Amino acid sequence: MHSDVVASRSADPKDSRESRSESRNGAGPNLDAVSLAIIEQLQEDGRRPYAAIGKAVGLSEAAVRQRVQKLLDQGVMQIVAVTDPLTVGFRRQAMVGIHVEGDVESVADALSAMSECEYVVMTAGSFDLIVEIVCEDDDHLLEVINRRIRAIPGVRSTESFVYLKLKKQTYMWGTR
Repeated sequence: MHSDVVASRSADPKDSRESRSESRNGAGPNLDAVSLAIIEQLQEDGRRPYAAIGKAVGLSEAAVRQRVQKLLDQGVMQIVAVTDPLTVGFRRQAMVGIHVEGDVESVADALSAMSECEYVVMTAGSFDLIVEIVCEDDDHLLEVINRRIRAIPGVRSTESFVYLKLKKQTYMWGTR
């Protein structure tokens, strides 16, 4: 994103990206067009130097550093290394749909505490929760589903979708 794009955003008061006082689900920090542009820069390359980001968004390196730290502190974003699980010893991944009786949030909290659960989402649809699990092998996956997930109070049933091959994994959706 270039500074002229950032300028065009801030010039249009109808642009919902210019300043968001609340996120779509009703909670979150205020994000202006420059913060959104910084996020997009880091989504393209999480190792991009602050000076290069500053040039693209029209800020000094120090100002970018402060904004990035604020975004990290507020939990708006994380800067992490994304790996292919197979290359680091995790040979089995699965998406698990879960039906819950009673309090969905308490089950989601229990799942969130499990290191194997990388992604926990409460949904409106066929499942109450969808969870992505990353395991070392099939035995590990079976142990997680059968002995741990199904043992959580309120879990009524599960349906597993075992990954055969990861074709695409990206975090480049921008800040629309």
